[in-house]
Amino acid sequence: MDIRIFLFLIAATSLETFGDAIVRMGIGQTAWLPRTALFLAGAVFLFGYGLSLNLAPIEFGRVVGLYIATLFIMWQVVNLIVFRSLPGMPVLFGGLLIVVGGLIVTFWE
Repeated sequence: MDIRIFLFLIAATSLETFGDAIVRMGIGQTAWLPRTALFLAGAVFLFGYGLSLNLAPIEFGRVVGLYIATLFIMWQVVNLIVFRSLPGMPVLFGGLLIVVGGLIVTFWE
């Protein structure tokens, strides 16, 4: 698999997960200015996710398994960075299944 495809996946999942985290932070705001700013920032990140994913140099159906696996890992990284929350054993075990399944879907020919 071309390294460019993996870089697109990292970019798309980073934008998606950080965009989601920013929107979640905006929901927790009560003042309209920070809430609006966070919502707008989250929207920009989520638009960037959609754009980067659709500009990837490969058909999405070919990498969907790897995308889901990468997305799961990125969600855990963002959850740790932004919300200081470590995943528990069920999340780690389920995540292992997601990653293994994603690799099977992507590379089993």
